[in-house]
Amino acid sequence: MMLQDIVYATQWLFLLYFSGLSLVYTGLNLIALYAVARTSASRSLDALPRLYSGLEPPISLLVPAYNEASTIAGSVRSMLQLAYPEFEIVVINDGSRDDTLKVLKQEFSLQVFPEAYRVRLKTQPVRAIYHSTLYPNLRVIDKENGGKADSLNAGINASRYPLFCAVDADSILQRDSLQRVVRPFLADPRVIAAGGTVRIANGCTVARGFLKDIGLPSSPLALFQIVEYLRAFLFGRMGWSPINAMLIISGAFGLFRKEAVIAAGGYRTDTVGEDMELVVRLHRLYRQNKKPYRVVFVTDPICWTEAPEDLRTLKNQRVRWQRGLMESLWFNRSLMFHRNGGLVGWLAFPFALFFEGLGPLIELGGFLILTLATLTGAISWPAFGVFLLLAVGVGLLLTSSALLLEEITFHVYPRPAQVARLYLAMLGENVGFRQLNSWWRLLGLWRWLIGTKGHWGEMQRSARWQNNQ
Repeated sequence: MMLQDIVYATQWLFLLYFSGLSLVYTGLNLIALYAVARTSASRSLDALPRLYSGLEPPISLLVPAYNEASTIAGSVRSMLQLAYPEFEIVVINDGSRDDTLKVLKQEFSLQVFPEAYRVRLKTQPVRAIYHSTLYPNLRVIDKENGGKADSLNAGINASRYPLFCAVDADSILQRDSLQRVVRPFLADPRVIAAGGTVRIANGCTVARGFLKDIGLPSSPLALFQIVEYLRAFLFGRMGWSPINAMLIISGAFGLFRKEAVIAAGGYRTDTVGEDMELVVRLHRLYRQNKKPYRVVFVTDPICWTEAPEDLRTLKNQRVRWQRGLMESLWFNRSLMFHRNGGLVGWLAFPFALFFEGLGPLIELGGFLILTLATLTGAISWPAFGVFLLLAVGVGLLLTSSALLLEEITFHVYPRPAQVARLYLAMLGENVGFRQLNSWWRLLGLWRWLIGTKGHWGEMQRSARWQNNQ
């Protein structure tokens, strides 16, 4: 094939890719606006004093922890203070090599307690189960290392209640998070899973498990991730949820019906994207078996988590996310274009595969080929500029829309200076960070293709936002 033919094909691929991306995101944006309007109408009631209805089902909070000594105490304290009538906290120490178990023992006065452990999902051996002598609803499972998915399965085995909430050990939940995230289960018995909004805690102030002040971090990397998270949650998931086609509930905070997850086989332990894989598998099983169900996104329940502030940790996280995405789609590929697939099988799944899974290859490959073509004179500089503006412009448009949506609805960052910093970060996120992120995602795609074994890995935690706990 001649260079001119390759350039011609690349131009059309680029145009089709960004046109399709813009079309779908515009649709998601409109759906998200509709969802925001409905949410805003009901939020006026939230200011009124809230009583428990007595119908709220009890919830088991499952907290997998691997080398989380710096943040685990603050996270557990924040969960102990949740406003909800009945819940338990099950921390699963996944063979940590640091002082995670020691910190838990000291902070919460743990004692080994012999109790029946019903194995409904196969996991690595459990060494001991501890009960807190200070908090009757706190238990800690100490087990052999098996990864996050294995830990969550062990937590499901030990859980006592019909709903379980998977929470990352470095996260802080707002006090009313459980009250809000459980509402879809009360309103519709078909709901099997619900996810809440996750925001970046870097720059915030936490005291004894409470979020005292919402701030922005000084690290540009963390600031870029705030912009990313706003875009992903505010109209990515808010757009897919009303049409029951949301493919992921963040592992940091999601509520599930326990029997539905056990019937599906629990979390897969051979993927690094266990949170997404579970949701996609639930979609596939319920769709293919023609069983009514709902997977929903709830805008209000907020979980605050720490974002990586160094390039190495962030790169490892993004490579892992991309591998997890591809593994989730591959394991459940029979959902795509299945005759019972509905919108999730005919729209959300192909979108995730072509625009999120293969997107880095198309974007970076296209940039490389068009740059070479421009340097060799195959296309003109003005034409190259148009493609560049198209690529960056779509990103800026989507991010601007997400920030505007955030301001007119939730207004989490109240100070004008904070909003101004977010808009400045938006520029940096789309010019430089996004391309770097695409390179990391391409690495993740490559490692999935060659079959490199993935693992949970270790995150470098600064935990500065919990220093005054």
